[in-house]
Amino acid sequence: MLVLGIETSCDETGLALVEDGRKILGAQLATSLKEHQRYGGVVPEIASRAHVEVMTAELENLLQGAGITPSQIDRIAVTHGPGLPGSLVIGVAAAKALALAWKKPLVAVNHLHAHLYAALMEQMPWSVEDPMVGLIISGGHTAIVRAEGIRAFHLMGQTRDDAVGEAFDKVAKLMGLGFPGGPEIQRVAEGGNRRAFRFLPPKIKTGSPYDFSLSGVKTAVLYKVRDHQKTNAGPLDASFTSDMAASFQESVVEEVVQKTVLACAETGIRRLAVGGGVVANRRLRERLTEVCREEKIALAVPPLSLCTDNGTMVAGLGCYLPPLSSMELNSIPDLRVEEEIK
Repeated sequence: MLVLGIETSCDETGLALVEDGRKILGAQLATSLKEHQRYGGVVPEIASRAHVEVMTAELENLLQGAGITPSQIDRIAVTHGPGLPGSLVIGVAAAKALALAWKKPLVAVNHLHAHLYAALMEQMPWSVEDPMVGLIISGGHTAIVRAEGIRAFHLMGQTRDDAVGEAFDKVAKLMGLGFPGGPEIQRVAEGGNRRAFRFLPPKIKTGSPYDFSLSGVKTAVLYKVRDHQKTNAGPLDASFTSDMAASFQESVVEEVVQKTVLACAETGIRRLAVGGGVVANRRLRERLTEVCREEKIALAVPPLSLCTDNGTMVAGLGCYLPPLSSMELNSIPDLRVEEEIK
């Protein structure tokens, strides 16, 4: 089965052709990141406009590069949520138009589910029907889920305030670093002392023990930065910035890893799939690998190319999901991880 995947949940325009859920015949990815950097964050209007401007050209390049004609495509899969409202609308509209013009079935894909499937695509370490624990960690989402295969997802815990990627962006801005903050924090943290500063995320006293709260850590960084600036009367020196980045990164990584491994232990599920842009963080990948090896948990991590938003994961997952019975598909910006198309 050959699936065309379309992803436009944020600022990346991703299109891909995937055969039988795993074989990538072609992929295109355009981003409007440079246009957002001057503002220190993604501007929804700019992202939406960029999707419109590049969609047709990216599709033509994809088909030409793969040597595929529309007649060879079996179905079209598209991210319909969650994400930025304007961005999602562009992708869904494009998918519906192509499905109608080419007379192809349409498949609706939950963006969060696709991120977890990206971890399974390359190696397929276990069956897509096997239960697993999933960690979704990105700029807009931080959640731990229990999954019965790749279609039934149950939320175990999520962030109560900042997502991990969002916290990285904000802390990077506090220290005068660039956007996006994740790569900048990782870069500056190299060689820094991870124990120079101690940041303890608050204990969750109500709700799920797998929930996250990072606003307090972010505020603690703010106070440390202000104190340093008052004492030294000038821009942050390289040593302080490096130690601060390393300490902040370590605190967040340990919080995420420990809660995720606890979820595996308490559910008795020894399979862990992780997905999302923050999974590109080198320290997070190191700690997940180390702890899962110690705890004898099978770990599935996507290659760096599939951590960011992309059409490949959408096309891959679209192979396993049922097509819609009609073209009546709407984007759902606040689509939850538990929701699926019947």
